[in-house]
Amino acid sequence: MEKKFKRTTVTSALPYANGPVHIGHLAGVYVPADIYVRYLRLKKEDVLFIGGSDEHGVPITIRAKKEGITPQDVVDRYHKIIKDSFEEFGISFDVYGRTTSKVHCETASEFFRTLYDKGEFVEKTSMQYYDEEVHTFLADRYITGECPHCHAEGAYGDQCEKCGTSLSPTDLINPKSAISGSKPVMRETKHWYLPLDKHEAWLRQWILEDHKEWRNNVYGQCKSWLDMGLQPRAVSRDLDWGIPVPVEGAEGKVLYVWFDAPIGYISNTKELLPDSWEMWWKDPETRLVHFIGKDNIVFHCIVFPAMLKAEGSYILPDNVPSNEFLNLEGDKISTSRNWAVWLHEYLRDFPGKQDVLRYVLTANAPETKDNDFTWKDFQARNNNELVAVYGNFVNRALQLTQKYYDGVVPACGELTEYDRQTLDEFKDVKAKVEELLDAFKFRDAQKEAMNLARIGNKYIADSEPWKVVKTDPERVKTIIYISLQLTANLAIAFEPFLPFSSEKLRKMLNMESFEWNRLGRTDLLQAGHRLAKPELLFEKIEDDVIEAQVQKLLDTKKANEEANYKAKPIRENIAFEDFQKLDIRVGTVLECTKVPKADKLLCFKIADGLENRTIVSGISKFYKPEELVGKQVCFIANLAPRKLKGIESQGMILSALNYDESLSVITVDREVKPGSEVC
Repeated sequence: MEKKFKRTTVTSALPYANGPVHIGHLAGVYVPADIYVRYLRLKKEDVLFIGGSDEHGVPITIRAKKEGITPQDVVDRYHKIIKDSFEEFGISFDVYGRTTSKVHCETASEFFRTLYDKGEFVEKTSMQYYDEEVHTFLADRYITGECPHCHAEGAYGDQCEKCGTSLSPTDLINPKSAISGSKPVMRETKHWYLPLDKHEAWLRQWILEDHKEWRNNVYGQCKSWLDMGLQPRAVSRDLDWGIPVPVEGAEGKVLYVWFDAPIGYISNTKELLPDSWEMWWKDPETRLVHFIGKDNIVFHCIVFPAMLKAEGSYILPDNVPSNEFLNLEGDKISTSRNWAVWLHEYLRDFPGKQDVLRYVLTANAPETKDNDFTWKDFQARNNNELVAVYGNFVNRALQLTQKYYDGVVPACGELTEYDRQTLDEFKDVKAKVEELLDAFKFRDAQKEAMNLARIGNKYIADSEPWKVVKTDPERVKTIIYISLQLTANLAIAFEPFLPFSSEKLRKMLNMESFEWNRLGRTDLLQAGHRLAKPELLFEKIEDDVIEAQVQKLLDTKKANEEANYKAKPIRENIAFEDFQKLDIRVGTVLECTKVPKADKLLCFKIADGLENRTIVSGISKFYKPEELVGKQVCFIANLAPRKLKGIESQGMILSALNYDESLSVITVDREVKPGSEVC
């Protein structure tokens, strides 16, 4: 039998304050968490929504060194960007804290010290890379080298960003320090470890037997880890940015960020509710739910529960609804490659369209498998669903009420069979949406809410009140009354998903609020109730707006290719005599035309100092013919003639092949006589 809880603590993974939030984070964690919390609040349940920035760890120190600023400067900048964009986007945290706060540092230190004093850690020495130039041990991210799997350069000591393989620093080929560039050496260092193997038996029972209702991806990943056998995991690191390890002999060591960050949920609650925080973390009548991405499953289902259990006074998570990854235009979202749609930029580029993105990310949520976000799909869902279905129905219902009844809800007359059938279709909407939201099936729940709009759109289109009003005005009152009841139901049903649109619709209906428990009723608006002036709920997004976003991504891709360009290896040596066989000359382009029925070919007439010659070259994609007339180009003069599209080509024009496969014709920087040799 399912346990009934008095309250719910909801956490969402702490975004890393090394960059802004992107749509992958939103789809994977924050939108579903916000939907769930808004739903519980609508049901008048006691719920606390905890968020905050994760502000320690090596990537932050790397960025700080690169920019010549302090790590605190880095986290201050991104904490503000993230916090502000969450607020504007409507992620309704009760508290949004940070792991550099005084309360967090004290809480994390106390947590470590409690486990240390209870003998819950194992002290071990190990060999770790050390940079002799800057006299410091190197964390995994401070070591780069060649990936042993895909052989990409610049792989980190914990992961290759190109192929995604998890690594250890010792796996790298030709490792080097990311700080000094020197080759690191191995030195002995001491750290504290959480012996996860000691917790394996109860974790196996708790997850594999007691929580079979968890999502398949969560259950499966946990089972895989447990079946491989858990190993002790370090809880300290040799670093100068983080929370100092609070024991003697730990100078120069900080709490490992994975140990410190989840404690942030507790410290942020403590900051919000200093006198009653324990009720939300230690009372067995409290339900704990973690919303995370799949890269955080092990930390929230195995490591953090082991920490909580070792401490002894905390509740364990009841559910950990984790999503898979969202890709962008067919490619993996990457912060380092700037391949992302950043939330703060979206809010700037699409003012007032928070709900459009919320809708699209939920409709395309990666709940069971990785999914793909494309700007074309974004546009199509807005135009074909929000505008053409939901918005169209609401606008028709409100505008017709304004036109026929001066904005006053008409009285309902006698119902037809079709009216009863329509009303019957949406009477169970509350039960259906609740069942899906309770099971964390947000995509299907939103689809159920949108189904209300489809019912309404079909009803008003089939009933044709604009025609019926000429022959049976009394009948139209019933049609509009039913349409308005459906509209009011939409405002309630979409409240967890599209809060901005629901608020706008409530204002148009001139209703302060709707109770969730009234969802599905047909008397939400009483006859005689006056509506406010109707407005469009959604608006079409035009092609040029979408093209601008696609172009931004294409520009990013080009910039990445340019930044990562590496020249091809030099071919094997040839004898000088072989080079001398090539007769490379300079010629002046007299004429240049496109070759008919050949997209790539241009036909040149070139003065070579002896006579005029014809050369056909495949550079039409990169030049207009008129751009090349008068230029002096380099060409191979003694290449055997060859027919291309029926034209005899007497040589080859030389071009440079750029990183992006574009061609640039090789010219001379000052004028020479046609036929001059290149030597």
